[in-house]
Amino acid sequence: MLNFLPPYSPELNPDELGNADLKHSLPRQYRARNQAELAAETRRFFRRRQRQPHIVRGYFGGPTVCYALGRNPMSF
Repeated sequence: MLNFLPPYSPELNPDELGNADLKHSLPRQYRARNQAELAAETRRFFRRRQRQPHIVRGYFGGPTVCYALGRNPMSF
């Protein structure tokens, strides 16, 4: 039995959703002056998210995808 998945689907990837959340949370004009500042701001963001598990759970509750088993969804 084969299950074909889309070749690229960032909307289903929790890592991509976390990255998008990080990007949207920064002020529009925010520019880190160096790599250390960027790393510190990223850590601050994810530490805040650790105290907001309901938001993190949302990263894993993406749209429901149902593919016919054994068929390539790209062949429709």
